[in-house]
Parts: sequence; C-alpha cells; structure tokens
Amino acid sequence: MKVLVIGSGGREHALVWKIAQSSQV
Repeated sequence: MKVLVIGSGGREHALVWKIAQSSQV
C-alpha cells in the first residue's frame, strides 16, 4: 500500500492514509 501512496501523491496520500488508519482500528 505504501508504494501506491508514494505513486499517487499528496492528496491521494492523505486519503489512503485515512483509509489505512480506519482499517487498522
């Protein structure tokens, strides 16, 4: 997933990060 975030960018990174946090919880 990290690779995807790096390939996406800033805006996508924030979105994916939030989703990742929700998934971990």
